[in-house]
Amino acid sequence: MSLLRTALSNVTRATPRTAPIAKAGATFLRAYSTPTSPLGKDEKNDAYEKHRVEVEPNMASIDESITFTHPKKWDKHPGHDMQSGDFGRHTKRTLASFSMDGKVCLVTGAARGLGNMMARTFVESGANAIVLVDLKKEDAEKAAQDLVKWFVENGEAEEGEIEALGLGCDVSDEASVQAVFNTVKEKFGRLDACVTAAGIVENFVAHEYPTQKIRKLLDINVMGTWFCALEAAKLMPEGGSITLVGSMSGSVVNVPQPQTPYNFSKAGVRHMARSLAVEWATKGIRVNCLAPGYTLTNLTKVILDANPVLRDEWLHRIPMGRLADPSDLKGAVIYLASDASKYTTGAEIVVDGGYTCL
Repeated sequence: MSLLRTALSNVTRATPRTAPIAKAGATFLRAYSTPTSPLGKDEKNDAYEKHRVEVEPNMASIDESITFTHPKKWDKHPGHDMQSGDFGRHTKRTLASFSMDGKVCLVTGAARGLGNMMARTFVESGANAIVLVDLKKEDAEKAAQDLVKWFVENGEAEEGEIEALGLGCDVSDEASVQAVFNTVKEKFGRLDACVTAAGIVENFVAHEYPTQKIRKLLDINVMGTWFCALEAAKLMPEGGSITLVGSMSGSVVNVPQPQTPYNFSKAGVRHMARSLAVEWATKGIRVNCLAPGYTLTNLTKVILDANPVLRDEWLHRIPMGRLADPSDLKGAVIYLASDASKYTTGAEIVVDGGYTCL
């Protein structure tokens, strides 16, 4: 016992008290210290030391000089490559469940670009009742007229066979969205497939991004999608398909352009699709997300014209080595809207040439 007491006494004297003993019930905070270098480290002979370097990343960083404001005017080009060639009725056996025959379809952002291509793809796949929605009524009406004319002139429809309705709508305004869907109800009585392709993108670094612009982007990309999904579901008493157009930006960070608000807006759309899919599953309403990568539309052309360096920056990050043509999304949008995907809901189909694999 004397040896034990002596040892304890030595420990007590060797360990200085750094703080008073806490009272019962007091909360203890654990102290942390900076890690020390390994004992006996020999930097000259350390074979790993040459790899412990830091660089300024040139493939994974933001270029703060890149800015872009959403355009207010567009050229007359429809913004997609569905001009000739891959369209028309099939003359060989094909899966019947991919047909949109007899279905009433609606696409927002349909005056140009992806939305316009998707509206035409529904008609190409058999739909004769199509609603094209865009911000300006005159643009939507002209797009509807051009669609009908295009199919008739190419021998893919008879005069009067396709009923295309162009409607003006500010998707960020709930009352405007409700008015459009009320018109659809009066005209067709129901809706079978809805695609929310309306959206905008702008590029500013975070601390220089005007708050009013962020709110506008979120009102269009997120709330506009939300309003349209809600109203579409009301016109699907026997079930239907709602496809929310997201982006690969909803799951990865694009570089070198700064676009944080756009990215988290599309992340919101992505999870909106999943959440509504669960909520409406028992109603027979399927909700999915279509996430395109870099696609050569009117908007992309304007961005690249303003920032020419971006094209090659993007191309070298895409395993397939090219931008998507809008028609590259045709199969995905028809799959999600048609009966071919009757057991698919809450899914995200990414069409990005492999970009998000890296």
